Amino acid sequence: MGTDYVHGYTPAETRRLADQAQTLADLLHDGTSYPAGSRVLEAGCGVGAQTVQLVTRSPGIDLVSVDISEESLARAKARVAAIAPDARVDWRHANLHELPAEEFDHVFLCFVLEHLPDPHAALTGLRRLLKPGGTITVIEGDHGSAFFHPRSTAAQAVIDCLSDLQAETGGDALIGRRLQPLLKDAGYDDVRAWPCTVYADETLPHLVDGFTRKTFIAMVESVRERAIAAGMRTPVEWASGIRDLENAAASGGTFHYTFFKAVGRT
Repeated sequence: MGTDYVHGYTPAETRRLADQAQTLADLLHDGTSYPAGSRVLEAGCGVGAQTVQLVTRSPGIDLVSVDISEESLARAKARVAAIAPDARVDWRHANLHELPAEEFDHVFLCFVLEHLPDPHAALTGLRRLLKPGGTITVIEGDHGSAFFHPRSTAAQAVIDCLSDLQAETGGDALIGRRLQPLLKDAGYDDVRAWPCTVYADETLPHLVDGFTRKTFIAMVESVRERAIAAGMRTPVEWASGIRDLENAAASGGTFHYTFFKAVGRT
């Protein structure tokens, strides 16, 4: 697992992750809570945007939050300390493929597998850390589920740049649709997967701002320099695509995206 995170380790990306987590908290974390005293592994905590949700929705858990980026871990620690200072979190700088042998009641991953060259190996390794009867919860997006009005080939082209660049680093921006077979093939039992859909139009201004603008468009914009340097788009073509994509957040525009959530057990 490398550190070539396609969106970059920037303050803008930290803000985007926080906006995304706050906007989608109820959608993505609905039904996910753990009893006090449970030992939970958050594999790939990033800047702590989802960590905050875990410790506030499941007070009293013993959480181990792991990430490969020391910079992200520092931001995660600061975020949780400010919002949930009494939370019990053991922060660890580690590679998901090299975690020491220990036991957990539950494992949680959100927006992690999409960046890994071998998600099957990661899931197999995490299964070995779960106690019998333990659960794993995985949440991922699927950029192929993004559609919007007004339609625009220029806007779709910049979205495709993001997916293509992620593939070049070994990731899969379309991984959401295959969570169920991934977990099943990794040896988990009773695997269930379901869609978590976001739809935004002018009657839902909090989603237009929090998701269409601050989450999705900001995510696409994060790869602008890479896409132009790689010759995927010229600066003029990129600006045109983003401008058309922003029309989906304007009056009369609509935007749709689907996340997928899956749960399995040992």
